[in-house]
Amino acid sequence: MSLPVKLFCALDVPTRADASRLAREIAGPGVGLKLGLEFFVAEGPEGVRAVAQDAPLFLDLKLHDIPNTVAGAIRSACAVGPTLITVMAAGGRAMMRAAADAARKAGGRNRPRIVAVTVLTSLDKADLIETGIEGAIADHALRLARLARESGLDGVVCSPHEVALLRGALGSDFLLIVPGVRPTGSAIGDQKRVMTPSDTLRAGADALVVGRPITQASDPAGATRSILTEMAA
Repeated sequence: MSLPVKLFCALDVPTRADASRLAREIAGPGVGLKLGLEFFVAEGPEGVRAVAQDAPLFLDLKLHDIPNTVAGAIRSACAVGPTLITVMAAGGRAMMRAAADAARKAGGRNRPRIVAVTVLTSLDKADLIETGIEGAIADHALRLARLARESGLDGVVCSPHEVALLRGALGSDFLLIVPGVRPTGSAIGDQKRVMTPSDTLRAGADALVVGRPITQASDPAGATRSILTEMAA
């Protein structure tokens, strides 16, 4: 299973004007755009279309609700032509199956790939313990990833530190989309489990998601080129 690009830039900004400006600056071969819940709530499907235009689109909504509601949301989201849509693996088997079925029926041959978020990269073991989840983060991520595959999803979103484990356990025909990627020398911000682009790809990632190292750079286009170069190393 392949994707049109290996790098999605996370345009985690609230307005169409800011997102459109950044999208124009970084546009080029090998780069897709990620738009998330903040932008979608503020600007809606029309705003998503205006920003993404013809670029590969990762619509990161992290849907988590009853199966019928998530299926309806997936059907609506297909109208903007995304390459990827996220749901939360914690929503369970029935919800993920409903999402996968809705994408197949609504998207046809060009359906979006539905991927489940396992453990947010902003969380560490202490955070999981507070929510009642014991054991290693990697074990929990693998458990959720297996459930996602059994539920008919195309892949998962996982931390760089779980990529090698998940790739070995789930095989090559299962997408691993990886945020928490920081170019060499970048600040990690609120991410707790990070890795460099080249190391993440070598571990088995299919696509990387990079936000602030690009969007907060003085030269976003230059930062994007630098990351693509590092990915190719």
